[in-house]
This record gives sequence, structure tokens and C-alpha cells, in this order.
Amino acid sequence: MDTTGNGADSALPLLVYGSLKRGMAHHRRLAGARCLGEAWATGLALYDLGPFPMAVAGGACSRLQGELYAVEEALLAELDQFEGVPRLYERQRWQLEGGTTAWVYVGRARQVRHVPLIAGGIWRGATASRSPLLAALAAGLLLQASPGWTG
Repeated sequence: MDTTGNGADSALPLLVYGSLKRGMAHHRRLAGARCLGEAWATGLALYDLGPFPMAVAGGACSRLQGELYAVEEALLAELDQFEGVPRLYERQRWQLEGGTTAWVYVGRARQVRHVPLIAGGIWRGATASRSPLLAALAAGLLLQASPGWTG
């Protein structure tokens, strides 16, 4: 696969681990993208923000599970906007187990310092309805990540 976006196959690999996965609230945003299967990323820890998770670089023992998609550049730009790049997430190239390199939306350690780690690295869906505190933290996280925030 050409990962530069300049060849006959301009699809770029993207690993999704939260609300964009099959069966989750925002999977429809991947309409037209080809699913390449499940994949694991080592060195990323997964945190539960309630309505969505956040991956953060977390050391060699950390890993998360996601779904790998072939995504066209135009869709990737739309997903960047949806994911709040660069305020909330950064889109980074990450080497997956097995050697494939893919784009992954990654947060910053300061954004998850007061939220629970997801043991096992697999997000199973929104928890906001079970935890108003986590939903409030996630909402506050969005405000803190906004331009002009001076907290």
C-alpha cells in the first residue's frame, strides 16, 4: 500500500480505538473506508474519558486494540476536524504490532492525569451514563484543549 497518498492506491492506514469502531456512536463517519481488520499498537495506554477514550504514549508495556481502516486523504481531513486535531488530539504515525505503520489519534499525558486507565487496552463503549464525573471531566478536557484557554 502506498502510504504517501500519491500512488494509484491513495488510501492511508488509520487505527481507530474508540467511537469510530464498528458498533460505536460515530462509526458512520468511516463510510466508504475499507476495514483491514483488528490491530494492536504497543506503547499507547488507553484512558476512559466517559463518552470516548484517549490514547496516550505510555511506555513499552502499554498497548491498545483497535480497527485498521484504509482511509482516503479527504476523509482523513474530515476525521481530523471531528477529532479536534491539533487541540484535542494529534494525529501521529505509529508502528503497530506486526510492523504495519498507521495513523493514530493520540492525546497528551496532561489530558488524562485524573481519569482511569482502561486495563487491557480495549474500549468497549461510552461510560458517561454510568459516571457523571467522567462526563464532566471529558467536557472540561475539551474546554482546556480549546485555543485561548488560560487555565
